[in-house]
Amino acid sequence: MSAPVSETATAALQEPETPTEPPRGSRTPWWANQRIGLLILVVALATVFGLLRPAFFNQQLVIFPLLRDIAMFTVVGLAQLCVLSIGHMNLAVGRMAAFSMMLTGISYDLWHFGLYAGLLVGLIAGTAIGALAGWVIARTGVNSFVVTLALDFLLLGLIPLVYTALTENAAFVTKPAGMRELRNYSLADVCVGNVCGSPAIPQLAMFAVIAMAVVGWIYSRTRLGRELLLTGTSVKAAELSGIPTARRVITAHAMSGCLAALAGFMLAVSTGSIKATIGEEFMLPSFLGPILGGTLLAGGFISVWGTLLGTALTSVIRKGLDLLGVGLESLNIYLGLILLLALSTDRIRTVLSDRRALSPGRGGRRR
Repeated sequence: MSAPVSETATAALQEPETPTEPPRGSRTPWWANQRIGLLILVVALATVFGLLRPAFFNQQLVIFPLLRDIAMFTVVGLAQLCVLSIGHMNLAVGRMAAFSMMLTGISYDLWHFGLYAGLLVGLIAGTAIGALAGWVIARTGVNSFVVTLALDFLLLGLIPLVYTALTENAAFVTKPAGMRELRNYSLADVCVGNVCGSPAIPQLAMFAVIAMAVVGWIYSRTRLGRELLLTGTSVKAAELSGIPTARRVITAHAMSGCLAALAGFMLAVSTGSIKATIGEEFMLPSFLGPILGGTLLAGGFISVWGTLLGTALTSVIRKGLDLLGVGLESLNIYLGLILLLALSTDRIRTVLSDRRALSPGRGGRRR
């Protein structure tokens, strides 16, 4: 039986406005908007790197693969964003991508599926493994950190065993029709009449656009999204409002697994192979994009556009430092420092938000 629904919580769930927008009277000035600041920083850094290394603006060798990486890591960030929205985290995001692509590779190699039929198999597998993680968390009450870490180790052992049993070189070598074209073609190859797209934008980026649109719509326009955010804000308040919080936990982790699978597919297309190591580099970017973009670790607030901009910032820094000859070890140090700074900023924002909500003469405000 559902718990009694409080009038305030019910009204919050039924409001048509986007839950990520504050009332007009308390809107942040445009010059203090975090997303605008990220955009300015991305443009400024790209300009500096271009001045230092003019090759940074080479469309074919730099811009095209850079935008492809941004698109892929944005989807990775969205996978983490879904669980962050309820105050959880997914430490198995990379291994979920590898598990999903393992089944996609099997569908290509053994079942002779087409490109997008194999993608569908991977998405279903990712959704299922994510839902499993969410179910364990909801049923046992164990922290998501522990459950997803355990799942990560389980898949770390399982996936290589399957590759060893089914392949000769720890990789599925069958490439379905359309994979090479999807990796190499840009929007310049898509024309409507005499109007064609930009040769600098890869077709693979369209997957990120679709993912952003779907996730943004869910969180800003649907009851499910509002319930996920309310669960992240306060589980007790959500339960008192009649929200099935256990189901929402499962839903958030299922969405995370599905998006991890999509990111794994994008990486497989980009590299041209499906290997057991797919997704190993997903962990750090999965947190960097959303947190730099304004998503709260504590849950209750997300930013889809901020995730894109946060991912773009880290990708531009990575590519620029690479062109400047900075080694991989130093590059990882810089990215780790950026994440620490982002985590510190996230904590400060949470404290200031709580103080503002509790200050006399102010009602709590929706972000």
